[in-house]
Amino acid sequence: MEILKTILSVTGIATILTVLIIVAEKFLNNYGECKIDINEGEKELTVEGGSSLLSSLASNKIFIPSACGGKATCGLCKIQVIDGAGPLLPTEEPFLTPDEVKNGVRLSCLVKIKKDIKISIPEELFNIKEYNATVSRITDMTHDIKEFRFDFDEDEDIKFKAGQYMQIETKPYGKIKEKAIRAYSISSVPSDSNGVELIIRRVPGGLCTTYMHEHINKGNRVRITGPYGDFYRRDDSNQYIFMAGGSGMAPIKSIIMDIIEKGLDKEMFFFFGAVGVRDLYHTDFFRGLEKEYPKFKYIPALSNAVPEDNWKGETGLVTDVMKKYIDTGNGKHAYLCGSPGMINACVKVLTFMDFKEELIYYDKF
Repeated sequence: MEILKTILSVTGIATILTVLIIVAEKFLNNYGECKIDINEGEKELTVEGGSSLLSSLASNKIFIPSACGGKATCGLCKIQVIDGAGPLLPTEEPFLTPDEVKNGVRLSCLVKIKKDIKISIPEELFNIKEYNATVSRITDMTHDIKEFRFDFDEDEDIKFKAGQYMQIETKPYGKIKEKAIRAYSISSVPSDSNGVELIIRRVPGGLCTTYMHEHINKGNRVRITGPYGDFYRRDDSNQYIFMAGGSGMAPIKSIIMDIIEKGLDKEMFFFFGAVGVRDLYHTDFFRGLEKEYPKFKYIPALSNAVPEDNWKGETGLVTDVMKKYIDTGNGKHAYLCGSPGMINACVKVLTFMDFKEELIYYDKF
């Protein structure tokens, strides 16, 4: 009986404390209405305090890049805060350079609006839009890569630069109770303004890639925002070196097709690294481009070819293969897309070959 009384007493105290905490949070964290001053009065928003700067801007159709969907893991949602953000958080520091800290740059997903705040954002972010789209095509490219076609509603179109990316919002599924937002590069060309194509590789345990590979079907509706990113072609070179692996092919395909479609006189080499034959895709497509456009060369390379692959092409690391075809980086631009490890290895080799660092553009994911 005494044990029962003790249990009831502890339970009662815990319940009271819980209620007190809820009530305290309601009153102590009630920041009321706050104003967001953007670019010295160019635009002013009135929002309810307590939410993150990232979500408050998004609710007003101002979309800041955030490949992780506001989980503070990608470091892309940087905004210059002029006043009103409070002290820099330890969780922000790893993503910011000393100059960014000095200039008031913050991660908008971690800045909570507690009072009026003044910020500065690039004008191009005002061009980012929210699109309602229908999945019109899903194509299996490899054992773990699919290409998706999304058609926008009739009254919507998009303007983007070849190489940029979009963000997809997924819906709850299975045991996943919350929506998630992730970034994927556009593989279609900018002239195709009524929709976008995205190449998505399945990541084991990935919230969005699992959703895209297992829970979405042709005809489903999705919400997409974009375009984002500064990985796009600079038009001041006649020689381009492209290097990619896996789904990193997406922005490279877009850039190459944009160059060809515009009839630009550019020499292009595309080195694509894969583990085995089963990881290659769009091979016939690029082989066809080679025949049609003499200045374009496609060189796939397998790092772990096995006898049963019956592979007759290049083998080894894509960086080593590239050196067989390119003798110097003088006057050339390089565009890289793939894992951080691949990008770092490529940059090291390219700089050794006299590629100028400022002419090496890359997109890590």
